[in-house]
Amino acid sequence: MLSALLCVTIISFSQADTTEKNLDEVTVYSNKFAEKKKNIAQKIDVISSKTIAKVNAQNTGDLLIATGNVFVQKSQQGGSSPVIRGFEASRVLLVVDGIRLNNAIYRAGHLQNVITVDQNMLESVEVMQGPSSTIYGSDALGGVVNFRSKSPKLSPTGQLKLSGTAFTRYSSANKEKTGHVDVSLGGKKFGWLQSYNYSDFGDMKMGTHYPNKYPNFGRRDSVIRNIDGIDYVTGNNDSRVQEFSGYKQWDITQKLLYKQNEKVSHTLNFQLSNSSDVPRYDRLQDKRYFNAAIGTTLRYAEWYYGPQKRLLGAYELNAKKLGFLDEFRVNLNYQDIEESRNQREYRRYDRLDSRVENLKVAAFNVDGKKTWGNHELVLGIDGQLNDLQSTATRTNINTGAVSKLDTRYPDGKNNMNYFGVFAQHLLKMKGGKLVLNDGIRLQTISLRSSIIDNSFFNFPFTEIEQNPFAVTGNVGLVYMPAEGGRITANISSGFRAPNIDDLARIFESSTATRRLIVPNPDIKPEYTYNFDLGLTQNINNKVQFEFTGFYTLFRNAIAPAPFKLNGQDSVVYNGIKSAVFANQNVNKAYIVGFNARLKAVLSTEISFENTVSYTYGRFKNPDGSKTPLDHIPPVFGKSGFTYKKSGINMELFAMFNGWKRIKDYNPNGEDNGQYATAAGMPAWFTLNWRASHPVGKYLVLQLGIENIFDRNYRYFASGFSAPGRNFIVALRANL
Repeated sequence: MLSALLCVTIISFSQADTTEKNLDEVTVYSNKFAEKKKNIAQKIDVISSKTIAKVNAQNTGDLLIATGNVFVQKSQQGGSSPVIRGFEASRVLLVVDGIRLNNAIYRAGHLQNVITVDQNMLESVEVMQGPSSTIYGSDALGGVVNFRSKSPKLSPTGQLKLSGTAFTRYSSANKEKTGHVDVSLGGKKFGWLQSYNYSDFGDMKMGTHYPNKYPNFGRRDSVIRNIDGIDYVTGNNDSRVQEFSGYKQWDITQKLLYKQNEKVSHTLNFQLSNSSDVPRYDRLQDKRYFNAAIGTTLRYAEWYYGPQKRLLGAYELNAKKLGFLDEFRVNLNYQDIEESRNQREYRRYDRLDSRVENLKVAAFNVDGKKTWGNHELVLGIDGQLNDLQSTATRTNINTGAVSKLDTRYPDGKNNMNYFGVFAQHLLKMKGGKLVLNDGIRLQTISLRSSIIDNSFFNFPFTEIEQNPFAVTGNVGLVYMPAEGGRITANISSGFRAPNIDDLARIFESSTATRRLIVPNPDIKPEYTYNFDLGLTQNINNKVQFEFTGFYTLFRNAIAPAPFKLNGQDSVVYNGIKSAVFANQNVNKAYIVGFNARLKAVLSTEISFENTVSYTYGRFKNPDGSKTPLDHIPPVFGKSGFTYKKSGINMELFAMFNGWKRIKDYNPNGEDNGQYATAAGMPAWFTLNWRASHPVGKYLVLQLGIENIFDRNYRYFASGFSAPGRNFIVALRANL
């Protein structure tokens, strides 16, 4: 059966559709305005709306995984943390419709914020690999994930134009039920687009086939249930089901477009993302010694994120031929964000601890583009204002009594403001065969944070204040000696100012040796200096090869290190003696790696594609020794074939990860060795199949089988196992 399937349906997905346009035709928007991808020295991967629909991913994190070029960590089913060139979380900038999603409390560990962007509402995704601070400012150390959502479609005739998509999807591994609809109504001057997406994800079931040496890896043998108000450790009915991992999410997008005339248009953009409580699955596996009678048992009866709410409202003005500028854009936006962490230890009915963060973010972007002769110049000024309120309570679930608790961040005023100006220049020489990219940014940040109640820890300070200033830039060359050939060389710098999470967070780690992270007001900004070389060769549109190698110097790297609080190197926190750590600019570091892609058209129906990425990173210690840098993924990639004929699109492809040995884990960072095997995270590969076929004029039926061999595996640094064999069916409508 499998051999017949291989013969008929050999296929794969890549970072772009298999009918991807030639490089000459691909347009990107990561330079603020539309630009041909071939003219950009920086490596940029593009995921089109057509590919998004074909991949049919569960969330935006899974969409990025499907490229084969982006590694994604998961601590729970409702989580996805992209890794670009060994940088993750607050060191990777997320942008939606030109608006920064990164804010003052994006942490350096692992994040789930990317899933608040509805992938079903996206026109495209652009992944910028390497430092991108010239255009985007702080946080773009490893790169940028730039999301562009769909826009209303106007009618050239003035008659009402109706367009849109809708689909429903079911996945067996987690009993997922998703429904989506987006509709655009357009006249000659006014357009209205609305999108609604709802997903119900049940508990995820992992695979059956385990690595030979680790037959019980990831199994969920026991759980804590509250029965008649009493916590009991009970057996799991099916140890392959990751009980307490399910959640629900809904996303709404509304856009209003007014085309004032041929030169001026106005857009209102509203986005809402919300969820149910999201269990922190990795923490629900943690164990601790309880008492002599029970011994060591599961630590947490409850550990979940409260509903993650993100409300965005934006106004955008677009104008052409405005004075000196050929194109001009102003974006004013506001975000209201709420997230919370809730935890209760086994049989501690007196303390359900809840820490809630409310963040208000106001921002603006003013950008302009001027073209003259062979020159293109993009100028911009931007700013972001963050206002954070951090609260915490402890509740006795039996009596309802509520008491005060130490907050995650200082309980007073917390403000962090970004302001920057930049210029990005493009010069086309030798008839367009040689293109110079160069740019510069001036960036300033102000941070103020105050502690009102200092009774919990008696810190030797109650005010934290920083005002860093940075200059970053880039210089790159693109050389296109002949049709289909392209060589790039790029030097760029990245910058990240310590945010409130870096400077002022109070956090208990989940490592085997308990650590308490405390504030440190003395850390400094991080910098990266990147060098990369790229080669692209396209032979008669039949064979395309891409290779990019890079070397990154990481300076003032912020990482947890032993610290003393009031002269003590350990304290008792939540009843456990914990070593005191704080974020510090510990060492210099370097990262080296490459990404390669090969695509070959074998016939009019069949094509082959393979991607592979390798990253290696080390801290340089003062004594000359080296320590593994955290967040460095193992070798990973994707390989497979594609078959297309008469509207039928079928795929068979393999996703793979190499070994991540425990010796290559950072012992004090965020690599989560406690959720791996004693030897590290085993290598794995999965075989997967997808197919789509039109049903009538407007409908498309999509079928898929993920992880055909039902392999049990986890992504590196993840405390959550990936899906086992997963059957997917979706029905999609296009108007």
